[in-house]
Amino acid sequence: MTYTPHSPVLVVHGGAWAIPDDMVEAHLVGVRNALAAGWKVLQRAGSPLDAIEEAIVIMEEDEVFDAGRGSFLTSQGHVQLDAMMMDGKTLRAGGVGCVEHIRNPIRAARKVLDESPHVYLVAEGAELFAEQHGIGLCENSELVIEREIERLRKAKATAAAGLPDQTFAPAASHDTVGAVALDANGNIAAATSTGGTLNKTPGRVGDSSLIGCGCYADNLSAAVSCTGWGEPIMKLVLGKWACDRVAAGVAPAEAARVAMEYLKSRLNAHGGIILLDAHGRAGIMHNTPRMAWASRTEQQEDAGISRTLI
Repeated sequence: MTYTPHSPVLVVHGGAWAIPDDMVEAHLVGVRNALAAGWKVLQRAGSPLDAIEEAIVIMEEDEVFDAGRGSFLTSQGHVQLDAMMMDGKTLRAGGVGCVEHIRNPIRAARKVLDESPHVYLVAEGAELFAEQHGIGLCENSELVIEREIERLRKAKATAAAGLPDQTFAPAASHDTVGAVALDANGNIAAATSTGGTLNKTPGRVGDSSLIGCGCYADNLSAAVSCTGWGEPIMKLVLGKWACDRVAAGVAPAEAARVAMEYLKSRLNAHGGIILLDAHGRAGIMHNTPRMAWASRTEQQEDAGISRTLI
């Protein structure tokens, strides 16, 4: 892609895993819809925070992805959601974890960023804060769909039979969603939202909503959103690690590539990453079979499911 300085840029992802052939089109439609929603904001001179929030909401509402309605279920059969957003201009960040009654946790994360002195709120406290700041709560059952009930049943049956756990295999679904954006003023922002992993222990929080792990943004380095196996990404603080490479002079495309190599070589783990700096340079990379992504500038729009460097 060719970029002009401070020309708006938006990149989104819909998770890195072995997306089956019969699900490819649904994933591409989902990330394109998210891209369109976020780009409308940037076109009318909206902030990168506004753009990524609207993009993420589209994917939280899309049952194809592991975010919002249709997310994986915990071992107790509940949906527990995590999300984070970070502003590269101010370094303000907002995250929520283990929320069960918020349909769009990225909205709650934005409220934490804008209206709380804290960075991270969890469970009932996060839900109380959200409700006090105008976000309506829902029944957890509204977030649960039959597909995930059946997935959980199969996972429990596999465990009961003593068969290998495939939860963190490269082919396992990790449809975490994320977005990074640059506005016309040269400010960047990042957001990530997830339902976590299938059959997870209640209370488990992955990398997606942890600052520096699955989400980070700093105008002096880059904005990043990660997806994949959360525990190794957390151990490496991979999002910040990749941003630090950019701050040291490495182009985002190369930083994205080496981040995935680092994840594999250090912990034999898998995932994906989108990375964007304040000059509009971006990188998209994954070491899983596929990752749904879409990107747009004033000159070009792209979407795909294969690894790429831009």
